[in-house]
Amino acid sequence: MNIRISKGLVIVQLKKSIPLFFLSLFTLSLFAAEKERHLLYVAEPGIRDLLEYGGHGVIVFDMDNGFKFVKRIPLAGLDEKGKPRNVKGICASAVTKRLYISTTHTLQCLDLVSDKLIWEKPYEGGCDRMSITPDGWELYLPSFEKDHWNVVNAASGDVIKRIETPKTGAHNTVISPRGDSVFLCGLHSSLMSVVDTKTREIVKKVGPFGAEIRPYTVNHDASLAFVNVNRLLGFEVADLKAGKILHRVEVTGFSTGDVKRHGCPCHGIGMTPDEKEIWLCDSHNKSLHIFDATVMPPKQKSSIRVRDEPGWITFSTDGKYAFPSSGEVIVVASQKILTRLEDETGRHVQSEKLLEVDFMDNQPVRAGDQFGRGLLK
Repeated sequence: MNIRISKGLVIVQLKKSIPLFFLSLFTLSLFAAEKERHLLYVAEPGIRDLLEYGGHGVIVFDMDNGFKFVKRIPLAGLDEKGKPRNVKGICASAVTKRLYISTTHTLQCLDLVSDKLIWEKPYEGGCDRMSITPDGWELYLPSFEKDHWNVVNAASGDVIKRIETPKTGAHNTVISPRGDSVFLCGLHSSLMSVVDTKTREIVKKVGPFGAEIRPYTVNHDASLAFVNVNRLLGFEVADLKAGKILHRVEVTGFSTGDVKRHGCPCHGIGMTPDEKEIWLCDSHNKSLHIFDATVMPPKQKSSIRVRDEPGWITFSTDGKYAFPSSGEVIVVASQKILTRLEDETGRHVQSEKLLEVDFMDNQPVRAGDQFGRGLLK
């Protein structure tokens, strides 16, 4: 095969018997374009401050190649003695090409293309599990179990507004897929606060739920919430428009008992992107329970045993894979374990702070979310 360039054309002759054909340099570049690449970003230490589950940093796995280890991105977030602090949350924006990691004290902003740290900032009252607006320009950042949330400029890290939430113990934050509402819940409250992102004001309270609120998720139009609460092996379903609790769903066939972390039977709940199923974490039984969400109340239909106590669950953007914090990669359709995450040393990786980021030609084109939200269109 002979190749030469003449007057902006690439001239290719495969064999003497095959006529020459001409391709513009632009057309040839299209053939050479990289295929879309799907990567799983796992922030560590993502189980308290325990380094045995993956060390420190963001571990990246190749979702198109058996979830093999790709790289480790260094993180800041150290205490006064140089020890990594607990990672509390993770979010990303393909629009702005930024990745955000919160610890108990600071928020870090990284460039998704270069993997470089852009800034790290401390906040009064610390930080917890945050969420980002779909346009990538604002973060809703809870204090670390205090009584306020900060609305943060995602480019600079500056505080735009402080939202006071007395006696809540600020903890989890979920932005609706459409970006018009933010749902704030704390460790000490059975009420969910709803913020209008246009005004950045609390406009509604949902509840009270049956006990203090733990992890939760919402469907695509933010009409329903699926909520873990203390002392319940199961979850509650709320009508977010009416502000009322619709159903209390209990897991059957399993007992409750001691747990290593979080102090509640269920810490972790997610909705598959197609909104057909609810996946629920059960710490004591080291299991995931799957519910049919096409009926109300959701109906329990199966369970999956995992290697450790699951404290979180989220999904790939296409809904093909489920990612419990215990480190398994589960095929949603078959409910079979495909693999278990391991780092570059062969160490088992576990984290409650992970999400998918997709790239084309080394540029981010899509970012998933740490919360398993419904994305039905």
